[in-house]
Amino acid sequence: MYHVIKGLVLTESRCLDHDSERSYQDLFDKLDTNKDGKVDVAELRAGLTAMGISFRKGAAQKIVSSGDKNKDGGLDFNEFNKYLKEHEKKLRLTFKSLDKNNDGHIDASEIKQSLEELGMDITKEEAQTILQSMDIDGTMMVDWNEWRDHFLFNPAHNLNEIIRYWKHSSVLDIGESIAIPDEFTEEEKTSGGWWKQLAAGAMAGAVSRTGTAPLDRVKVFMQVHSSKSDRITLLGGFKQMIKEGGVASLWRGNGVNVLKIAPETAIKFMAYEQYKKLLTPEGGKVQTHQRFMAGSLAGATAQSSIYPMEVMKTRLTLGKTGQYNGMFDCAKKILRKEGIKAFYKGYTPNMIGIIPYAGIDLAVYESLKNAWLSRYAKDTANPGILVLLGCGTISSTCGQLASYPLALLRTRMQAQATLEASDKSTMTGLMKGIMANEGFFGLYRGILPNFMKVIPAVSISYVVYEYMKTGLGISK
Repeated sequence: MYHVIKGLVLTESRCLDHDSERSYQDLFDKLDTNKDGKVDVAELRAGLTAMGISFRKGAAQKIVSSGDKNKDGGLDFNEFNKYLKEHEKKLRLTFKSLDKNNDGHIDASEIKQSLEELGMDITKEEAQTILQSMDIDGTMMVDWNEWRDHFLFNPAHNLNEIIRYWKHSSVLDIGESIAIPDEFTEEEKTSGGWWKQLAAGAMAGAVSRTGTAPLDRVKVFMQVHSSKSDRITLLGGFKQMIKEGGVASLWRGNGVNVLKIAPETAIKFMAYEQYKKLLTPEGGKVQTHQRFMAGSLAGATAQSSIYPMEVMKTRLTLGKTGQYNGMFDCAKKILRKEGIKAFYKGYTPNMIGIIPYAGIDLAVYESLKNAWLSRYAKDTANPGILVLLGCGTISSTCGQLASYPLALLRTRMQAQATLEASDKSTMTGLMKGIMANEGFFGLYRGILPNFMKVIPAVSISYVVYEYMKTGLGISK
């Protein structure tokens, strides 16, 4: 679009800063084809298309909606002028953030560095390709005029949209809380938007976990009680639970599972920010491996803090009708009969499991994200609902596959008071016993209901997250 604006609008003045209002008036007059003093969506779309300016679907609507303060369906000149001036200010801030050496130009190395800071690893050649799309004079550098002209009618004004749109662990909850925390932009941190997004994510997780609680309970049953000689099927597990405690028993243990979301999310976020500072040189960018290390340590910190709740959730899930009268009764009985150490049974496999889950989840998600951004992100970093859900589901599923045997060992160790004496052993003893009696696939007991809950959990959490964002006034 830059060469069109240059030809039609900037012929008299190369820099809009010198005579921006007059230049905007000329452009407004060209777009206002019916001369009614307003530019509506149809006129804006037709005018920009006639000028040869390529823009993504919905961009014209978004521009008019953003600038139409009196809600009359169009932009008068004052609204048009105000929108472009405010948009220019945002573009100026983005330009300055990219111009690392403050020389008034952006080169390929600065583009590469900025994208790496946002979690995108690109080659020097890819950075040069991005640069060439904006470089009018062929100097292999982009000055302010070239930058502004290129993005003037692009509502996606900030590279931080890559962070904003590609939320992962905040948006999608599949019942596991050991994924690497999401990044937040500096704007989100200073404006307080981060806590609203965490609150929206916590509510989404609560609804999602409640909706898939029956599948989660039957998974735990299969992990603990199913064996080669006493095989529990999915349908058989549901029948046993309903026969023992009625339909309501399918949600046993869900209360603790929901309650632990808020403290775990808050602790993990705060710890993640602190670990990033410790692992990154002052003023330096966060590399992918540093993000993985910080995220894993934050996950371990959060899990250590709320781990007794994990043990109680397992005991309540496996408990029979009348055995426990709620979470506090469960805690008192465990403490009285087994001592304080019982609240940390299974802690070792749980901590070890963080590394394969978080590492594979992050690696797969980043790979899918970068593949989409490099191939399809021409005007916006917004992947759309299906791509975001697809990438999140695939990466989380891969992480679960890698860490599932450790999750099974953790659950069996947490439930040891409910097992036969012969089943009570250390992590290595349990693993040897399972391998000897059931073979390798014995380590994947309960994987079917675990996978069955992924798609409904992801779908529910995303829908609730979007509703919560609207309710909390989080801008999209």
